[in-house]
Amino acid sequence: MTKTFYVTTPIYYVNDRPHIGHVYTTVVADTIARYRRLMGDDVRFLTGTDEHGQKIERAAEKQGVRPIDLADGVVRNYLDLYPKFEITHDDFVRTTQPRHHAGVEAIFALMQKRGDIYLGAYEGWYCTGCEAFYPENQVENGRCEQGHPVERTQEESYFFRLSAYGDKLLELYRRTEEEGRPFVRPRTRLNEVRSFVEGGLNDLSISRRTVRWGIPVPGDPKHVIYVWLDALTNYISALGFGGKDPALYERYWREAPDATVLHLTGKEIVRFHAVYWPAFLMSAGLPLPTAVYSHGWWLFDNEKMSKSIGNVVRPGPLLDAVGPDAIRYFMLREMSFGADGTYSHQALIERLNGDLANGLGNLVSRVVALLERETGGRVPDPGAADPPSVLALGDAARASFAAYRAAFDRYAFSEGLAAIFEFVGELNRFLVREEPWKIAKDPARGADLRSVLRACAEGVRSVAVWCAPVMPGAARRALAQLGVPGDPRPGELATWQWDQIPGGAAIARGESLFPRADPAETLARIRALEETSAVSDSGPTPPPKAPLPPGVAPEAKAEAPTLAPTAASSPAPQAAGLEQIEIDQFMKVELRTAKVELAERVPKADKLLRLIVDLGGEKRQIVAGIAAKYAPEDLLGRTIVIVANLKPAKLRGVESQGMLLAADGGEGPVVIGFDRDVPPGTRVR
Repeated sequence: MTKTFYVTTPIYYVNDRPHIGHVYTTVVADTIARYRRLMGDDVRFLTGTDEHGQKIERAAEKQGVRPIDLADGVVRNYLDLYPKFEITHDDFVRTTQPRHHAGVEAIFALMQKRGDIYLGAYEGWYCTGCEAFYPENQVENGRCEQGHPVERTQEESYFFRLSAYGDKLLELYRRTEEEGRPFVRPRTRLNEVRSFVEGGLNDLSISRRTVRWGIPVPGDPKHVIYVWLDALTNYISALGFGGKDPALYERYWREAPDATVLHLTGKEIVRFHAVYWPAFLMSAGLPLPTAVYSHGWWLFDNEKMSKSIGNVVRPGPLLDAVGPDAIRYFMLREMSFGADGTYSHQALIERLNGDLANGLGNLVSRVVALLERETGGRVPDPGAADPPSVLALGDAARASFAAYRAAFDRYAFSEGLAAIFEFVGELNRFLVREEPWKIAKDPARGADLRSVLRACAEGVRSVAVWCAPVMPGAARRALAQLGVPGDPRPGELATWQWDQIPGGAAIARGESLFPRADPAETLARIRALEETSAVSDSGPTPPPKAPLPPGVAPEAKAEAPTLAPTAASSPAPQAAGLEQIEIDQFMKVELRTAKVELAERVPKADKLLRLIVDLGGEKRQIVAGIAAKYAPEDLLGRTIVIVANLKPAKLRGVESQGMLLAADGGEGPVVIGFDRDVPPGTRVR
């Protein structure tokens, strides 16, 4: 039976543009949605924006715009950003949409009918930053628990009888924990929430008279519904609850063994999701979600990212500098989901170079190059019998897959990615041990060669499928290079088995999945782009690029990233007659050191030499027009420089997989060399 899986992000306030914290939660939700689709589930993924309340009202007033204009401008930022990160949300809800108003009015009516809403008066502390009321024991030095300033408020208000639901909530926490599926996760957050409820619950103010930007209380428009009852209802209003077509609500909002409803939220708002929201639903007689999973904060210089502190990291500069797959991988690998994580540009670049460029990217390049050279660019068919080393590799793949699935099933993404990359390391070690380039020299071992290379291709295919929920773009490109185009199909993880790559698939070598980034240059580029981005932060939120109808989310369309120039002091002098290029153009050229292991003349070509070079664990064939100046024996053992990412070309029928660099010495070419030993594969810059 197909299971339904409904995953939601918190809806984001529209008083600021998206930052890396918003992106993190959304990427986690997208990863879960992609993973569950690949496991064969019927998935619904919701995100959106919270557009009502005093905070939005005041931010709009400060900028001199209407609240809806402020909301439209920020919503456009989200809708432009998500396609660049390949976010696959099924719906984007806005609390200013009519469908949401209908849902809020419907749940209010059910709670009112239950007798859990009454009119009274409120006097106490209100935090605009949290959109929440705080009792005296949660206010210190004029600030709430989150550090935001509070203000004394006295006004008529509608109340919800939250005090009547303390025992029911504690029973919910106890029962689900005993069943092995805690309602609040991780355990640290569950303990906090349980302690809060055990301390006694006061009735909750759910309306304001001094705020006008919101949904009026049905039958009493002098009051606006308190923002948390408004905001939390988005999870069901987006499914059609309270509207004319509740089909999605009936399909995804169920308490059943074959249905999961997962709310992702930051730890600062877990109380609203784990106390107020289930109490509202209990009062209304509606099904409860399966779990509320609270993640930690990204810390920068050991402090939570905050615009007021000035340590917010915006996603735009990172996208332009390293691309979406590297950012998505870093987020899920670096932070243990549920705990806090420390962000730094240096750590991001280290993950890019270490795990992705040197690990996965290098593996794919080596395997594809070997298949091109040794099997005519085709994946070998399965053989009659594999050697023991290949059988052992299959066992390692199955063990890594089991660990990966177990980790992702419990949202331990960092652990699951570690299991995948343990197998990436095993594949690289397998290549080193088996040395297929040497097996190829023995005609009697043709079957072994085909078995080894097929195992390598299958290993890359498996890793690509496993990585697809986290790095969809890289997975797609890796599969395409193996002749398996397109995204993994729904249900493919549920049916994964070793050795399923199609025999005869045509290799299509492409660009490196993850070119190695120069740390200093990449860091300088990110900071230069951040300086440009900071100009936007200093002013008001820009209006949308095109008018948006009030309360309607437009269809998102991806735009090509704008590449800002890197920092420079003054223009470099231009050599006479030479066209200047941008640093971005130069950085696309991968210059690498290579050690010559074999050199011989190309038959019937007086000027050409065929070289086999070691590029740091990868062997390449290079054809160079230097035979008039250099004899083959002159080059053996020398370290040269080649263009490593040049498309292969044939010279006199011999394929060249790169270009040797030489100076024009007047009397013939002079091969570039070094005054000391340099390891093969070292980047030249």
